[in-house]
Amino acid sequence: MSGGERREPHPRTPAGNVAATGLAAPVNPGRIASYVGLALLGALVGIAGALVQAAWFPAGLMLALLAAGGLFYGGRRVFDTQLGALAPAAGWLISIVVLLGGRPEGDYVFGGELGLTLFMLGGMAVAVICATMSRSLLRGADSDRPGK
Repeated sequence: MSGGERREPHPRTPAGNVAATGLAAPVNPGRIASYVGLALLGALVGIAGALVQAAWFPAGLMLALLAAGGLFYGGRRVFDTQLGALAPAAGWLISIVVLLGGRPEGDYVFGGELGLTLFMLGGMAVAVICATMSRSLLRGADSDRPGK
């Protein structure tokens, strides 16, 4: 390239000002409040799931895990970020850990050890699956494919 030639920009280079995303984006109080609301909703789902899975063991456990998975997946779909799934998962996990502490009298919310183990491990696995889903799965099978 000689001194006077101008080079054309690459076709995939964004033109003009591009809005910042992720950690570079400006703070949005409404979005923060939404994430806090999701965390509180996750705590409520965790408390309800703890009661349901202990009351009706096999079916209650599945119902509790489906409710948690629905909340985590819904947060991921609505916000289209990993934090959308992790905010309710954090509230869910904190409520479960608080319920594990029991009371001074020795009472626990959870019924049996098997139900507790399956509820905690299953819920954490569902949270990780929802948080690590690729964005192309969320938008549809044919979107964002290279070469199209």
